Amino acid sequence: MVLLEFAAAPQADSEDLGLVRTFYSPDMARQGIFFPLKDHALRDDVHLLGNLVGEVLVDQGGPALFDLVEGDRQAAIGRRLGEAEDAAALAVRTRGRPAAEASEIIRAFGAWFAAVNMAEKVHRVRRRRQYLNDSSNPQPGGLHDCLRKLQGRGFTLERTLDVLGQISIEPVFTAHPTESTRRTLLRQQQRMMRLLMQRLDASLTPPEQQQIIERVRAELTIGWQTAGNSRDRLTVADEREHVLFFLVEVIYEVIPAFYEELEAALCDVYGEAAAGVELPNLLRFGSWVGGDMDGHPDVHAKTIRESCLRHHQLIVNRYFLEVQSLAEKLSQSGSRIGVSTALDQRIEQYRLLVPAARAAPPTSHDRMPYRVFLGQIAERLTATYEHRTGQYDDVAQLIADLELIAQSLAANKGARAGLFYVRRLLQRVRTFGFHLVTLDVRQNAEVHRQIVGHGLAEPDWMNRTPAERLGRLREALLADEGPSQALDAAGKRALWVFEAMDFCANRYGRAAIGAYMVSMTAGADDLLSVLLLARWAGLIDTETSQTRLDVAPVFDVADSLERAGEIMSQLLDEGFYRSHVAGRGERQLVMIGYSESTKHSGIAASRWLLRRAQEGMAAACAGAGVRLDVFHGRGASVSRGGSRTEAIVSALSPGVFNGRLKVTEQGETINERYGLRPIAMRTFEQGLNALTLAAAGVEGTERLQPQWPAAMQTLADTSRERYRALVHADPAFLDFFQAVTPVDVIERMQIGSRPVLRSSGMGVDQLRPMPWNFAWSQSRHMLPGWYGIGTGLTAVSQAFGVNLLGQMYASWAFFSGLIDDVEMRMARADLAIAAFYDELAPASLQHFAVTIREEFALATRELQRLKGCARLLDGEPTLQRSIRLRNPYVDPIHLAQIDLLRRWRAGNREDAALFDALLVSVNGIAQGIQGSG
Repeated sequence: MVLLEFAAAPQADSEDLGLVRTFYSPDMARQGIFFPLKDHALRDDVHLLGNLVGEVLVDQGGPALFDLVEGDRQAAIGRRLGEAEDAAALAVRTRGRPAAEASEIIRAFGAWFAAVNMAEKVHRVRRRRQYLNDSSNPQPGGLHDCLRKLQGRGFTLERTLDVLGQISIEPVFTAHPTESTRRTLLRQQQRMMRLLMQRLDASLTPPEQQQIIERVRAELTIGWQTAGNSRDRLTVADEREHVLFFLVEVIYEVIPAFYEELEAALCDVYGEAAAGVELPNLLRFGSWVGGDMDGHPDVHAKTIRESCLRHHQLIVNRYFLEVQSLAEKLSQSGSRIGVSTALDQRIEQYRLLVPAARAAPPTSHDRMPYRVFLGQIAERLTATYEHRTGQYDDVAQLIADLELIAQSLAANKGARAGLFYVRRLLQRVRTFGFHLVTLDVRQNAEVHRQIVGHGLAEPDWMNRTPAERLGRLREALLADEGPSQALDAAGKRALWVFEAMDFCANRYGRAAIGAYMVSMTAGADDLLSVLLLARWAGLIDTETSQTRLDVAPVFDVADSLERAGEIMSQLLDEGFYRSHVAGRGERQLVMIGYSESTKHSGIAASRWLLRRAQEGMAAACAGAGVRLDVFHGRGASVSRGGSRTEAIVSALSPGVFNGRLKVTEQGETINERYGLRPIAMRTFEQGLNALTLAAAGVEGTERLQPQWPAAMQTLADTSRERYRALVHADPAFLDFFQAVTPVDVIERMQIGSRPVLRSSGMGVDQLRPMPWNFAWSQSRHMLPGWYGIGTGLTAVSQAFGVNLLGQMYASWAFFSGLIDDVEMRMARADLAIAAFYDELAPASLQHFAVTIREEFALATRELQRLKGCARLLDGEPTLQRSIRLRNPYVDPIHLAQIDLLRRWRAGNREDAALFDALLVSVNGIAQGIQGSG
């Protein structure tokens, strides 16, 4: 829920400038927007921040800047209210401005959006606290809500713990963020968040309240004076540090609190019997940064080693600092309280094993056993960081040492004298190990084919059929055949990758390295190729002769998704591979990609392909006695699979879900879900809620009516035909796309280390999904998230009757989730604004714009009829209100961007000042619509 207000400049300047105005209430009244009582605190925060931003603008940019911004704002509101004069005025105002002036005005709007976004996050935290303070009314999607539902269904404590033991949540952070906010600004957001939360303290005096406001003003001013993005293209190291900010500075801090809240909720629901129960590890974390080689020449064996080393050093250093802090707290004297014999013995053992630790604590600490032992642990951690004598060989040894302290405290009246802090550190160590985050590695199947063909001295390898390649690979693996000739440079680099993976797994723990994922998997031969290369690199267990590597196919394009079940059956029928899976614990990880299939076929066909693929894979694995783990490769937006966790879980068919959820997190969603500690807590509890209820069967078993799958197939087929006729059938559509969106700006933005275009492919296929979606969101077409759905729904109504869709929406979570996602994307679209972008295309391409508007009108009518509403999102008034409030304030940025694009392109895209202004506009629109696509 977002509330937007443009407020007055400071009172001190108002007499001269005539700026004493508050536009908040009149704007709401003019637009017919009202707010429930529960959101009044948010309104107050936005009112405060709006005033402060206005003051910053006058202070930093002068009254002239404020007047320009205010003039744009008033004209934009009038335009939205249908006033033709204001619409014309806004178009005139935003045209032909000097680049520097345009940049400052856009940054001003962006500053307001940033402040409002922060206020919204604070309100989410405020609402969560209100629920936590009212035990009679648990927050939907929270821990108490989950456990009370289980208890209501007759689940005992023991049964509930059994269900929790099945749960695993693994967010995997990926590179190429579309919102690469500097860590400086991320930390600033956290400071502002803390200040705004302090204002909730009713005991603050007026001077204390004013001090907080002054500190917020200072943060806003510093933010205004700080560039939002780097001017240099991001490197892999930059992207790694971006991800590590969230892991180390946010997630590391909230992990113990998450488990403590879960234990407290268990006690509230099940009583004292739940106190002190041993909770399973529910959370683990992954990363692709430094390991995703697909189309990325800067990722290789060296970045794998560097990333794992960086992960290791960061987490060990965190443990070291926390151990030092713990030593300060546990000052118990041996003369005052006893310690366990086991701890005494370990101290004596370490006097020999870690002699350097003897000099660490002062002599006075000799009678403080916990402090002495923690000093020894700190020395071992230092040795672990430096990889020298005395280091911990594995994280289990550190856990054992910390458990000795916990057991000694528990047995010697220390349950309330430091045990809490020890348990917190233990929870972190169990979660992060010595690896912090599991690094997955990914490469394109075609790369492996080329290397294997060369290594086997098969010059026609690429032209052979998949069956022929599979037969030859089978022979090579069974015979443990090595390369027939020296590998070329690409082959050597590939083997170095496998060696780096093995080295890191041995040095930092097996959890340091995840699966080797094969993108664009087209057949079983693509997995056997990886096993052969791994064996050539020496990844063979000497005792079992098994390959020390988990291999995961990636089904991301439409063709591979259609054949996913068939490919898995073929793969698991291969004796060598089946033996490999048995050696890896009888489990098979498979990744499914949402983005590529949507770009290829449209959102409805993509979702149906993904569901059918999972059903086929689940059947293949069940038939082979193998557990299937599905890895959801989703993007930031709905059109790239960015649904809520509960929506993903509820849409799974029976037999696919097993309590584990592994999903990619990227772009602005990382900051949105994990940027602030209370928000990260909410993200984790919502995920746990959805997974636990699904694993327990509380939400009921899906019961499909006979006609539903056929109707969904009709929807998928007809919508895909409509989508491909527009996007893929006519090569001129690429020219239209390049004209009416700022994709040429996005191609040049420093938002990621990965190239925007693929080295292979033609037309739209050459574009990666991220810039494809990002560009359409900038122009407000939002085309990938909805196009074709109107034609598809119409076809279903004609073939099956108008009532069937209503039945499907009411009773089929998969279908209702799809419709809700499409509706949300369409509500964020704005074809009136898009029409201004359409004017950038030549007359010969305008028929594409007409086609898009016709499909949008059809989709709107079909959705409104299906949901029985007058406007999109009538069933989601909070989100609907948020979009309505934001739209007038994004409009000036859109019109400015269009003007800048026209001028920049007219100058052959060489004007650096215009380009810099365009960069600011792209960031401003992304902030305003809360998404980059």
